[in-house]
Amino acid sequence: MDEYYLDLRNFFRYLKREKHCVAANTPLDQIPIDDVDLELIASVTLSDVYSYMNYLSRDRAVHPNSPDGHYGLAPAARARKVAAIRSFYKYLTNKAKVLPENPMQDLDSPRLKKTLPRYLDLEESETLLDAVDGSNQARDYCILTLFLNCGLRISELVGLNVTDVRGNQLRVLGKGNKERMLFLNDACLDALEDWMTERNTLTLVDENALFVTPKYRKRITRAAVHKLVKKHLSAAGLDSSKYSSHKLRHTAATLMLQNGVDVRTLQEVLGHDHLNTTQIYTHVDNEDLRIAAKANPLGRRKRQKNEKTEEK
Repeated sequence: MDEYYLDLRNFFRYLKREKHCVAANTPLDQIPIDDVDLELIASVTLSDVYSYMNYLSRDRAVHPNSPDGHYGLAPAARARKVAAIRSFYKYLTNKAKVLPENPMQDLDSPRLKKTLPRYLDLEESETLLDAVDGSNQARDYCILTLFLNCGLRISELVGLNVTDVRGNQLRVLGKGNKERMLFLNDACLDALEDWMTERNTLTLVDENALFVTPKYRKRITRAAVHKLVKKHLSAAGLDSSKYSSHKLRHTAATLMLQNGVDVRTLQEVLGHDHLNTTQIYTHVDNEDLRIAAKANPLGRRKRQKNEKTEEK
């Protein structure tokens, strides 16, 4: 189900309860929104939205349908909901033109704390690959190799078809159905050859899928990929709670930058629409930062002590 729809549905459920359109004790997930009309939508003020944000930050269950007792959504989750509300009202004002003014024009998003992406270093990456073992060794090794060399998103990897491997290139369908072509290095080609040799011995339900689950003979799922990544991280002695398939994408990006790939080329490899998304990786290499600091000729200059000060 569309996250945009879910965010707006939750907001209008909250709004109906706050504006006493339903009984005050009605559970939020049981409030219908099929009667939300333009009059209610137009009545929303910035104060209503900020009240909703306060509710999300303090009283909203993190996992509403689980026994997890944590409350309060993280700033990133709240920011997404703010973006949905802002986009909705912008559309009603500028495109649909059913509202004369946009009441959300000055709506502020929660301030997000910028964090550097976590990644494996070269030695840890090699340790991970060396630890791959078990009945699905060829498949799992190939998946990890593509993550670490191509920086694929998990959705991109799961969606790969056999026909996407074209000689030494890989066709990747990214966000927004945007296609990009990646060159495959020797490690990827060798891993793919080993996996395809094994895959060709299987009788498959989904003959198009590049990566399949032998047990069910169908396209591998995101959950299965997450599980195998965690499994091999643990086998390698790495903290599986800190790393994931997406962290392997971070690893690929970081290793490429550390070894001479410029940021604009990396943008193409990762399939980022905007360069500023890619530029976060330029801040993760502490060794490069140390080298840069030492490269400044003023870094060797020592303070000249004042002789009069010394006499005192």
